[in-house]
Amino acid sequence: MSGTSDNMDRQIVQALCDEDTMSSMSVGMSDLSDEILLCILRHVPVCDLLLNVANVCHKLHTLCHDKTLLTNISLSEEYLADDLQVRRILKQLANHVQSLSLNGCYWLSGSTMEHLARCRAVTHLDVTGCHLTSLRLSRLLSSLSLLRSLAFDVTPGFNSAQLSSEAVDSLSRLSELRQTLLTPSYGVVPCCAQLRKLMLQFDISDVTREGVGVSCQLMVGQSSVPHYQQLEKFTARLAPGEVNQTLLLLYLAVFSVHVPKRLQVFIVSIPGPNPAHWPAAPSLAQSLGQQGDLEALQLPRSWLDSLSLKRALQGNSPKHLSFSRCPALWPQVFQSLLEGGVRDATQLISINLSGINQVLYSECRSVEDHLVPGTISQLAVCCSNIKHLNLMHTHYHHENSPGVGGETHLCASLARFTHLRALTLPACALLDGLNTHHTTTINTSPSPLFLGLKKAPRVGLQNYKPDSESPLSGDSTSGLAQLISGCPFLETLEIIGPGFVSGLPRLEPCTRASVEPRGMCVWARGVGDMHIAALEALPRLHRLTLAGLPGVLRGTGLVQLARKCKDLQMLSLANMGSLKTMNYTPALLDTLKQCPQLQELRLEQPYLNAGASFFDALSCCSHLQRLCLISRSGTFDPSATEAFMERCCHVIMCHMFMGGTLVACRTLQKTLLDRFSAKRPALSVVIYPLQHEDLPSVIRDIPLTLLDRITLFQSHVAQPPHLSPL
Repeated sequence: MSGTSDNMDRQIVQALCDEDTMSSMSVGMSDLSDEILLCILRHVPVCDLLLNVANVCHKLHTLCHDKTLLTNISLSEEYLADDLQVRRILKQLANHVQSLSLNGCYWLSGSTMEHLARCRAVTHLDVTGCHLTSLRLSRLLSSLSLLRSLAFDVTPGFNSAQLSSEAVDSLSRLSELRQTLLTPSYGVVPCCAQLRKLMLQFDISDVTREGVGVSCQLMVGQSSVPHYQQLEKFTARLAPGEVNQTLLLLYLAVFSVHVPKRLQVFIVSIPGPNPAHWPAAPSLAQSLGQQGDLEALQLPRSWLDSLSLKRALQGNSPKHLSFSRCPALWPQVFQSLLEGGVRDATQLISINLSGINQVLYSECRSVEDHLVPGTISQLAVCCSNIKHLNLMHTHYHHENSPGVGGETHLCASLARFTHLRALTLPACALLDGLNTHHTTTINTSPSPLFLGLKKAPRVGLQNYKPDSESPLSGDSTSGLAQLISGCPFLETLEIIGPGFVSGLPRLEPCTRASVEPRGMCVWARGVGDMHIAALEALPRLHRLTLAGLPGVLRGTGLVQLARKCKDLQMLSLANMGSLKTMNYTPALLDTLKQCPQLQELRLEQPYLNAGASFFDALSCCSHLQRLCLISRSGTFDPSATEAFMERCCHVIMCHMFMGGTLVACRTLQKTLLDRFSAKRPALSVVIYPLQHEDLPSVIRDIPLTLLDRITLFQSHVAQPPHLSPL
């Protein structure tokens, strides 16, 4: 072998030394075909493409302005582009771009938005999160006569009466609209009679910053909402608050009179345990079932009963279903999916069953239902193409009872979802061990007489048994290993213990009302470093969330995972180990040093010390863009924070809600903004005491893009599809 290798080396050297061969092997960028160069340039961010690469030579200038590269443009993550650069880009895009997204470009000025009027060929425009007044919106719409899809924010002070007749004409031709409502208003909906897609996000506080209550008494002239004759997709996502729910019912009033015949998607997401009642929900469900082309469905727990759900699903082939916190619907969900209640269950790609088997704490704390592996196996067989599955706030305590196909563990049943890309699991579902007494009880065959008298379990669930709360007898990860082996393509994984509630106040009140207290499930305490280390066998893992895991003590599993999962881009750790101290700090620092591709880090721990050693380790994450630290009694080192921000030049979000005085927090915040804002136009720095009474209003001022991205703790797995106009 050695002789063969040497001979090959000599041949290569000889070929390179030959003049004719050498000239024929010299290939530069200019020698590549236009098709290959266009494929390469397609991966270059638009700012670099038009402001840098296009200036290299005449050929690249021509290719960079090829219509195939400039038809669909997004500036949403061009965090280093300031107003001047964006204006230059818009000038060059004017004759080419048809789909343009500035979603989340909160740092751009309102005057820059007016330059969008240059892009007269635009048919799809997303300016969500941008500074846009009624008058600017009017001038913009007047220039975009071809516009068919619009996404924007309805901010305080919005007045539809300021829209010109040309703007109203443009709105009348829209087929897709997404409104983020920051004030009670119908926005531009009354002007849009041809809508096929209407997507709403309600984010209105019940009280103003001055403490005055917000009212939904809308102007009479705004109340003429069209009957959505052509509507196919309707989605509404609500932040907590009575005003948001009241306003939603006003938007839904027309559905009580008339359900659009083409409606395929109906998604309403209301946080908290007691959503406002909507009497028209059963008739809507019946109408959806009759039409036979339902794609996605989510309704609050109080809006649907089993019969209505059966009618809605019957004869349909849905792709996305969400039954979060709907325990009464659990039997019907499985009956419809497993027993032919839908036309084609293989079309389902996303299902959210979060909290579906949980009896709320306020209703009954002595009863609890568990997932049944056999039923999950049947679900995997019938719904073989599921990619997103959310089982948060459910329970499974392993009892060595074989399921369909001989599976003895829930994870073995989950392994049958071979197409799975995103998964959320309760912590207790990872465990294998049971005590000897419980195992003996399970293996003992009961008398046939007692079998005849035994109460039938609910479909898909097994009744809670007090014995299952006994301590574990082993630390095996064989069940988890089966899951990992069967689902090697997992990209997003969330493991969340019972009772976890984030310390940030925006969603906390409604979350705490529907989550059991920490420590209620003894089994969840058994998840430790061994289980986290086993996740190293997921090489495609990009996003990982671990929360509410008291059994993680030293954190060594994190280090082992980070060494193998080199493409980890988002890491969220919350309330790991003891809440009275932070025992896994050394392992956390080693973990951060192993994550060069990490872009987002969210860390929530009561006693976090964000000192020099922490920020030195964090500086190894050279691609980090977003950082959120939450620690009730935590400390931070201002000098170390500033040095970290200097070394990690891609960081555009630094949110720290820690201990310390208000003066110390504001001083550091001002220092970071003054020093780094010039070179990072999108920089968002919020440093504030976690327990300060003004924190809710401070959080309210943070751009929604950043809140939803990482600052607020929330599961994103198997959430209904975000039907963006783009």
